[in-house]
Amino acid sequence: MTQAFDIVVLGGGTGGYIAAIRAAQLGKSVAIVERDKLGGTCLHRGCIPSKALLRSAEVYATMLESERYGIQAESVRLHFPGVQARKQGIVEQMHKGIQFLMKKHNIQVVYGNGRLLSPSIFSPRTGSVSVEQEDGEIVTLVPEKLIIATGSRPKSLPGLETDGHAIWNSDDALGMEELPQSIVIVGGGVIGVEWASMLNDFGVQVTVVEYSDRLLPAEDSDISRELERLLRKRGVQVITDARLLTETVQKEEGAVKLQIERKGELQQLQADKMMVCVGREANVEDIGLHNTDVKITNGFIQVNEFMQTAESHIYAIGDVSGGLQLAHVAGHEGIMAVEHSAGQTPRPFPHHEVPRCVYTRPEVASIGWTERQAVDRGYEVKIGRVPFAAVGKAVVYGESDGFVKVIADKKTNDILGVHMIGPHATDFISEAALAQVLDATPWEVGQTIHPHPTLSEALGEAMLAVDGGSFAI
Repeated sequence: MTQAFDIVVLGGGTGGYIAAIRAAQLGKSVAIVERDKLGGTCLHRGCIPSKALLRSAEVYATMLESERYGIQAESVRLHFPGVQARKQGIVEQMHKGIQFLMKKHNIQVVYGNGRLLSPSIFSPRTGSVSVEQEDGEIVTLVPEKLIIATGSRPKSLPGLETDGHAIWNSDDALGMEELPQSIVIVGGGVIGVEWASMLNDFGVQVTVVEYSDRLLPAEDSDISRELERLLRKRGVQVITDARLLTETVQKEEGAVKLQIERKGELQQLQADKMMVCVGREANVEDIGLHNTDVKITNGFIQVNEFMQTAESHIYAIGDVSGGLQLAHVAGHEGIMAVEHSAGQTPRPFPHHEVPRCVYTRPEVASIGWTERQAVDRGYEVKIGRVPFAAVGKAVVYGESDGFVKVIADKKTNDILGVHMIGPHATDFISEAALAQVLDATPWEVGQTIHPHPTLSEALGEAMLAVDGGSFAI
């Protein structure tokens, strides 16, 4: 069976289904090829289920400390099967929502393994997509434009494969039926520290091993230091500047033993489980790229500023294209790719204008350059910094750790970066993102009236503090 479409999207994750919806809004005929479930990694193995678990962990931690708020709660117990059931219910609810959107926009969803085919008599210019369905039937889709949105998967360490039992990746951890007593997390990036924070709140003894000299090495160093301090305060063991010796990993009697090397010395670690969080790699295998002129560099598909590959009718978006591996980035890239393929002129967005969020306790959120990045690029910077302890709402919440840091250019007064660690930081980083899009100055954001008492006052005060005008410090 052969069907023709204006646009075919290979992959139904966040980037893929948003691209499909945008194409339908522009009046295009659209099909999505999905080998598993619509929503992809974000909905089923990433953003949504992990944040559901993090929320349960946060509530549990708050209830254990309820006396701080004048509330005596006896016999607070964690029922982990209930936590997992809530997580799965949220995922299923969101999944149904995406399925509804596909029907609403008349987008055809074809389930199966899709592979790109070379041009033929049926598709002499663009080639086609062969979809092998579960029952063995082959469906051929002929697109005018093709968007590859096949996403990514957890990366393994050379010589160390995860087994889903003693050694986990983030996918495995989401499906755990019971909590371990202890765990070693290899990797102190975003995924690693989120799991460390969550499992610590659930009562697990957590050790984080990070190869870099600090946690969250892509974030501002002040943020990294504060997060490490707060995790240590909660009892998380953090070991930075350390290298895992994969050949030493042993699984025996319900435990994992391993050695790390730090500053020339060996250290033995042992825990019930080990979790590997060392990044993600693109799903570029077995999708027929060898039948095209699409180029791959360092495991990712090469694209231009409009997400266009070496073949002008083929686009690649999201994790598979090698940019920031964030769901909201994939969605915006999908919109941009569709609009460009339709002859419009979308605005390419530089990656330093993308808000980044880490859902630890407290949360981390940032946009723009770190202080080091700004200095390395030749900027003469001025800094505004306000602690959440100076903000009434944070004190009322009982979550006054952390701060907001604003980096600005001394010469032009442009905002170069905003970095936050504190309660609900991910909820108001968008104000800083809007400020960058509008090219606002710290003074302009500071002059914007922030209601009192709110957590957003911390951002407004930090903007004023750039020029010494804060009323909070």
